Amino acid sequence: MIREFRLPDLGEGLTESEILSWRVAEGQLVTLNQVIAEVETAKAVVELPSPFEGVVARLHEAEGTVVEVGKPIISFDVIDTDVPVPAEPEPQRRQPTLVGYGAEPDRAGRPARRARRGLAAPAEPTPPAPARAPSPAAAPAPAAAPAPAAVITDAPVRERPRSTPPVRKLARDLGIDLALLTGTGPQGRILRADVEAARLADRGRSGESVTAETAVPPVVADAPHLGQGREERIPIAGIRKHTAAAMVSSAFTAPHATVFLTVDVTASMQLLEKLRSRKEYDGVRLTPLVLAAKAVCLALRRHPELNARWDEPAREIVRYRYVNLGIAAATPRGLMVPNIKDAQDLGLRELALAISDLARTAREGRTPPAALSGGTVSISNVGVFGVDAGTPILNPGEAAILALGAVRSQPWEYEGGIALRQVTTLSLSFDHRLVDGAEGAAFLRDIGDVLAEPAMVLAMD
Repeated sequence: MIREFRLPDLGEGLTESEILSWRVAEGQLVTLNQVIAEVETAKAVVELPSPFEGVVARLHEAEGTVVEVGKPIISFDVIDTDVPVPAEPEPQRRQPTLVGYGAEPDRAGRPARRARRGLAAPAEPTPPAPARAPSPAAAPAPAAAPAPAAVITDAPVRERPRSTPPVRKLARDLGIDLALLTGTGPQGRILRADVEAARLADRGRSGESVTAETAVPPVVADAPHLGQGREERIPIAGIRKHTAAAMVSSAFTAPHATVFLTVDVTASMQLLEKLRSRKEYDGVRLTPLVLAAKAVCLALRRHPELNARWDEPAREIVRYRYVNLGIAAATPRGLMVPNIKDAQDLGLRELALAISDLARTAREGRTPPAALSGGTVSISNVGVFGVDAGTPILNPGEAAILALGAVRSQPWEYEGGIALRQVTTLSLSFDHRLVDGAEGAAFLRDIGDVLAEPAMVLAMD
C-alpha cells in the first residue's frame, strides 16, 4: 500500500522548510522512526523520522528544494498496514510536530546514513573489479549512469558525502571531489572550511603561492546571474531569512531606546580568576558573559518591567515570573538567539555550563526549535568580536537586550588617582512602550553595580 508523507509543521507555525539532504533512496527499506531526511527551517536543522516501515517508493522533492508545510515529500510502499497513518492535513490546520522521535542509530551509535542514489548494485551480479586505493592526485572517475530502477541489495554501496547544497556548489566551483574529503562537522558533515582547506592543500602541492588574498577562495557563481563574476547573489533563506524578517518587525514595531554605561569590572575579573582555581569549577568555562548573565537575572528581580512583553491584540502588558535568558550566538548559518529556560533558578556554575552547552549546540547546528522560542530577555556578547559597544535590536516579543562590550585595560579614576583598570561598556536597548528611560537606566545601573563589585549582590533585595 502506497502512503504519502507530507512535510509536517516542525514547530512555531513555520510555513516552509528546505530539504538539506535525503538519508534514504528510492527502493530502500526503511524502518519506523529511521531518519529519512535532514531539513532546515527558519530556525534550526531538524532530522525527520519515518512514520512508516516499508520501501521508499518515491522522493517527491530534490535536495535544496524549499517545500511548504503539508506538501508530499516522500511516498512509501508500507509493509505493515497496521502502522498508524498520520491524518491528512486539513486546510488552515497543522500536522502534528514530529520533532522528538528518535533516530535509529547504527552500531556505533550514529544515525544511519543513506546510500547515494543511482549507485546501488545491479540486479544481475557482475564480477567485482580488483580493489585499489584512490589516489589523491588522480582525477575522479566519471559517475556511473543511474540504474533504471533502484534495487534492494546486500552488496556494499557507495555513500554520498554529507554536506549542504552551498558547500557542494563551492566544491564544484573549485574542482574539489567531496568523496576524497573527511568532514569535520557534526556526524562527519563536510563543511565549507573543509573544502577551503582542501583547496589550499592543492595549491601547496602545485607550488602556487598562498597569500592573504588567496587564503579564502572566492565563490564563483553562475554566469547568467553574475555576468563577469564581479558580483555574488545569495538566496535569502533559512536563518538569514528569518532573522531579517524578525529584525525588521522588531525595529518597526517596538520603539527602541538605548542607554550606555561604562564600568570598571576589575573586581569581576579577579573573581573569575579565583573561581577558576576552585575544584568545583574545574573544567567550567568562566567568562565575563557568565557574570553578566547572572547580573541580569538578579537585576530583573528589582525591575520586572524589563522582563515583559507587549500584547497588542489583548491590549495588555505581560510580565514574566521566570527568566528565559537568550544568548545571541553567531553561527555558520547566521545569527541565532537560543535561550536558557528558567535561568533565574541557576547558580553561577550551572549558568556557565548552560551557556557553554548552548553555544556549542548552536555552532554544531543542533539547536532544537524549542530553544529558539519563549525567550524573555537577551544578551549579545559583542565583546568577543573586539567591539566596545553597540545598539542591539530587540529580539521580537522581548522588552530588553543587553550588549556586553570588550573588557579592556585602560587608565581609570581609582581611589582618588589614575590606575590601569579592566573596563567594559554595557549597552541596553529596551521597548519604550514597556520601559521608560528612568527604569531602563536603573536596571542597567544595577547590572553595572554587580559587575563593578560582585559583593553588591548581598545588598540587593
